[in-house]
Amino acid sequence: MVDFSLYLITDRHATRLPLLKALRMALEAGVRAVQLREKDLPIRSLLSLAEEMRALTAEFGARLFINDRVDAAVAVDADGVHLGRESMPPHAAKKIVGEKMLIGVSTHSLEEAVEAEADGADFITFGPVFATPSKMKYGPPKGLDALAEVTRRVSIPVFGLGGISARNIRAALDAGADGVGMISAILSAEDIRSAVKEIKQALTH
Repeated sequence: MVDFSLYLITDRHATRLPLLKALRMALEAGVRAVQLREKDLPIRSLLSLAEEMRALTAEFGARLFINDRVDAAVAVDADGVHLGRESMPPHAAKKIVGEKMLIGVSTHSLEEAVEAEADGADFITFGPVFATPSKMKYGPPKGLDALAEVTRRVSIPVFGLGGISARNIRAALDAGADGVGMISAILSAEDIRSAVKEIKQALTH
């Protein structure tokens, strides 16, 4: 069951603090779902970080997702795995992890969103909704109309992603998003705890 509306995605290059310290601050402020997404780490380093993040998220009763690496997710007893276009397809991942893990899928078009749901995804991220440097490779922002169309066409939870901030969360929710995914709005913030509290307030008002 997807029981969170704020989905923090890691990028250790986006924060001035050691990643685990930044994550602790975010968790202290109320983040309850974190995706470990450090694609440039070799598997042993990734696994070591995943183990530390599993202990940290468990301390706060938060969910841990591992990007792409189903094997690492199984190894650290994560709560889920997040898959991209080049990853193992959701139905195959389900055969490995069974029903005990949630499967998230990154989507960038209506077709990809519909396909992800049909293939067994439990939730999707969709974006980039707004302009953001980290998602430039996916082309221009999709916009709120595209987000709204996706939320109408799929029945699983949809998280708006890309350029999301406390200022535009309400627009994403009004377009039908069930929650938002964030990287720099939290990890690059001057005060991570305050940023999370502001974001959580925007999600509930």
